[in-house]
This record gives sequence, structure tokens and C-alpha cells, in this order.
Amino acid sequence: MSWVYLILGGLFEVGFASSLGKAQQSTGNEAVYWYGSFIICLCLSMLLLIKATQELPIGTAYAVWTGIGAVGTVLVGIFYFKEPIDFWRIFFISTLVLSIVGLKYVSNT
Repeated sequence: MSWVYLILGGLFEVGFASSLGKAQQSTGNEAVYWYGSFIICLCLSMLLLIKATQELPIGTAYAVWTGIGAVGTVLVGIFYFKEPIDFWRIFFISTLVLSIVGLKYVSNT
């Protein structure tokens, strides 16, 4: 179950990073909505990380959590914010995904 918490926490990390990006592009009440989303996603992400580290080593959990957040945020940037995509971005994102899978594979829990 700790891996489920960790994956969900990583997805909420994508949510808080994406909300922050959207808030910076917004004004007025719309910005308040995005900053609120940022705070909610940040709190949920941290709580899920804390829950995951009750069973997983902190080094593994943190690396996977940040990896999911990084990969997810880049993908949101590409598909939602229309950021540029090229071979090297995809190559290095792929190495992050392989590293996350590798950490899960070698983990004893």
C-alpha cells in the first residue's frame, strides 16, 4: 500500500506544480482558484509522502516521489502548456522513468 501512497503523492506533486504554473498565468479570481489548488495539492502530496515513508526508505521514497513529479510536470508542460518537445527532452524523461521503475524493482518492500 505504501507504493500506492507514493504514486498518488507524486501525482499530487504534478498537480501542485501545474497549479503554480497556471496561477502565474492568471489574474484576479482565477489566480486565487489556482493558488488554492496549489495549496491543496501540496498538502495532499506531502501527507501521502509521509504515509509512504512509514514503510519505505526515505531515500527511495523521495527519489520516486520527485521523479514522478518531474516526469508528470514535464508531460503536463508539453501537452497542456505547449512547451517544446524534442529528442533530448524525451530521452532524459525516459531515463527518469526507467530509474523510477528500477528503484521499485530493487526495493525490498
